[in-house]
Amino acid sequence: MTVEYETRGDIAIVTINRPERRNAVDGPTAQKLFDAFERFDRDENLNTAILQGADGNFCAGADLQAVAAGKGNTVEKTGPLAPMGPTRMRLSKPVIAAVEGYAVAGGMELALWCDLRVMAASARFGIFCRRFGVPLIDMGTIRLPRLIGQSRASDLILTGREVDAEESLAIGLANRVSGDGEALDMALELARQISAFPQKCLRNDRQSMHDQWAMDHDTAMRNEIELGLETLRSGETLAGATAFSKGKGRHGQF
Repeated sequence: MTVEYETRGDIAIVTINRPERRNAVDGPTAQKLFDAFERFDRDENLNTAILQGADGNFCAGADLQAVAAGKGNTVEKTGPLAPMGPTRMRLSKPVIAAVEGYAVAGGMELALWCDLRVMAASARFGIFCRRFGVPLIDMGTIRLPRLIGQSRASDLILTGREVDAEESLAIGLANRVSGDGEALDMALELARQISAFPQKCLRNDRQSMHDQWAMDHDTAMRNEIELGLETLRSGETLAGATAFSKGKGRHGQF
């Protein structure tokens, strides 16, 4: 199977399994990735997902051998399926990238699509497709400047240079750095932490954060209030306040 799907408690793990291509994504693999994350988002028993690559690499981008053979990924102006699969999807729940080895070109765009990125010490990001005339069409030119700023994004997009874990952490491209071979373990620890929080509140705050990019100040403010009121009506806030009044959560313990 080119995409593996497993669950551990309330966490889904999606693995790109094409190690002979450094987990490069062809058309069928893109569809399977899309299907896997659609499955995750529909499952009410799951709170967080992790995306990783098999055998020491995250993803080398689109499968250029398939492109050269005239069997490249589907590229449509509209529709939910992106060339790399899920990168046009707006999920209701967070996804963490567990990055070992190379996450380059479209593989880097997959990592940018995720909410958080855990990067192994020797892992590398890079817009390597710059060398081959392959464009960023999985929202890389949009998400990268939003994550790290226009100036730094210009450097990476125009030069296509390699970015190591230390620099990635410093510029906000990576959120955590693990030891080599330990990215999944750290991502699981982070996923368990996120999954343990009251989910209605967490998901509504996350939605407001994403929504505001397309809104002016006043619209974003109203949207935040509406989502906040939805959380208050859900009963989560009252339950949390009651638990706090009984001593839960004090001194940093949850």
